[in-house]
Amino acid sequence: MFSVGLVRRSLGVVGCSMFLLLAASAQEVLFRQVFDTKTDTHVEATALFSSPSIGGYMPVRILIANRQQIPHKIYLNFKDSTNYSESLNTSSSFGFSAPPGKTVVTDILVPLSAQNGVANYHTLDIALSGSMGKTQNSLSTVFTTDQPCVLLSESLYTPNGSALDTEISTRTTSSSYGRSGTGFSAKFDPKQLPDDWRAYSGYDTIMLTQADWADVPPGPRNAIISWVRLGGQLVLYTTAKPTLAALGLPQDSSFGKIWIEKIKADLRLNPKVTVNLATTRRGTQTRIESIINDFESAWPIEDEFGEKSFNYVLFVIILIAFGVLVGPVNLFVFAKSGRRHRLFITTPIISIATSLILVGLIILQDGFGGNGTRIVLMEVRPDENQNAAFIHQEQFSRSGVMTSPSFTVDAPALIAPVPIATSRWARLTTNYDSSGTYDLQPTDGKLFASGDWFQSRSEQGQLITAVIPTRGRIEAGSAPDTLISTFEFPIETLLYKDASGEWFRAENVTKGQRIKLTATDPTIIQPILNGLNARFSTRNRSYLKKVSDRDDHFIAITDQAPAIETHPGIDWKTSTIITGPIAR
Repeated sequence: MFSVGLVRRSLGVVGCSMFLLLAASAQEVLFRQVFDTKTDTHVEATALFSSPSIGGYMPVRILIANRQQIPHKIYLNFKDSTNYSESLNTSSSFGFSAPPGKTVVTDILVPLSAQNGVANYHTLDIALSGSMGKTQNSLSTVFTTDQPCVLLSESLYTPNGSALDTEISTRTTSSSYGRSGTGFSAKFDPKQLPDDWRAYSGYDTIMLTQADWADVPPGPRNAIISWVRLGGQLVLYTTAKPTLAALGLPQDSSFGKIWIEKIKADLRLNPKVTVNLATTRRGTQTRIESIINDFESAWPIEDEFGEKSFNYVLFVIILIAFGVLVGPVNLFVFAKSGRRHRLFITTPIISIATSLILVGLIILQDGFGGNGTRIVLMEVRPDENQNAAFIHQEQFSRSGVMTSPSFTVDAPALIAPVPIATSRWARLTTNYDSSGTYDLQPTDGKLFASGDWFQSRSEQGQLITAVIPTRGRIEAGSAPDTLISTFEFPIETLLYKDASGEWFRAENVTKGQRIKLTATDPTIIQPILNGLNARFSTRNRSYLKKVSDRDDHFIAITDQAPAIETHPGIDWKTSTIITGPIAR
């Protein structure tokens, strides 16, 4: 995938490239600041993966060893930015406390910068401040957007890393500069994995052995399974061929894939086969490819808005009138000969009045807030005591005057801005002059966002991925051929494919109502599925196609389900497609 190294802020690009080739451990010590050498009171920050993903989050473990008899408080500030004049950047900050004589260990998720396909490396600046001193470091990552982000366990990386790096370097189509520093994967220690699915959200594939999987603690295991259900690809190498159940893995991997591959005892991999497994055999675009390519043209929910018009004539008339007033009228009427001193009064008045008129016209034309469309693909899993919903949400909005750019996402989520079609209203595109600050602050399971996510008089799009708890489900009824909904909202259309592959349909389903199913010919169902597919972007379309033909599963269509909320100033129109197994 890419290589990584710790570099001082003063190092140039050449120095960075050299350091990027030297990473050797499954974790990266970002810094170790010793406050008191006598007691070894120190603070240490360690990245749990040897290099960060392209976008997503970087999991970092903070250790504060306070062996003094006074409390300590530290602050960490992060800024991740692209190489193109820091045109895209994301900042976050965290505070930590350590009581006297205590050692405190905390895992955090550091948000990484948005991407628009222009950059080929990004740099994460880290600054420590507080009662234990100050220090700074930078973590720079070279990448290419046409290859997947892969996590490889240390046991597989040690014998295979070099050969895999060589193989992937021959396949990338990016510039020669981008190719020179990239590798196949980042590394990790299975015993030190994070237990939050968002830590893996920027990666496309995780590869490890069966022995590695046995070493993964229960929390990280559940997080990885959630990541798989959201579309991740998990590859387990084993000398035998165990069943998924024996490995504690689900038979139905939802939007993702689970592969079990044979490997010899020496853990040597075939480079071509392994790279193919992470690329062509995935069957879907990588996450970063989707972000860069899927929304800049022919994005269905953006197309529904049509083009935004602008009343040029009225503004031109006002500007011409302003020119006449502030020029000849002002000079020969308001402040004629002998009264030129009035220009110091009349000119500001005319300018302020014209500005107020222009602002008023903008507000009248565009209004406050804005309008948006969002389409949600959700899978609910009541089986295996999960009681969770796995959500992919696309949203596009057109804003007027925004009084506040900030908003809060109440669910643990990954939110990413996407580059859209170039226009005078688009703020993030695939052009070199596109820029933006997309600050994110994860706190207590929520996400506080600020910066350029929703700018005044603009068009913007975002992708949101989330896992939320839910008791909503479609249950088998007591009578044959009946189902019952426990969702709090009504469902306009319910499609059900039974265990024998026969399709059924029901309309206007409400909570607790016994649903009487009507057998339906597949030739009637398929146009409905095609219509649903046509509303999503390419990647989510592939997810829906993957899950829409499973036996004993349902597909529910509704405009009244709640979505992942972002900016409250946008009036959202929501459509939701829900799928999942029948609960029994």
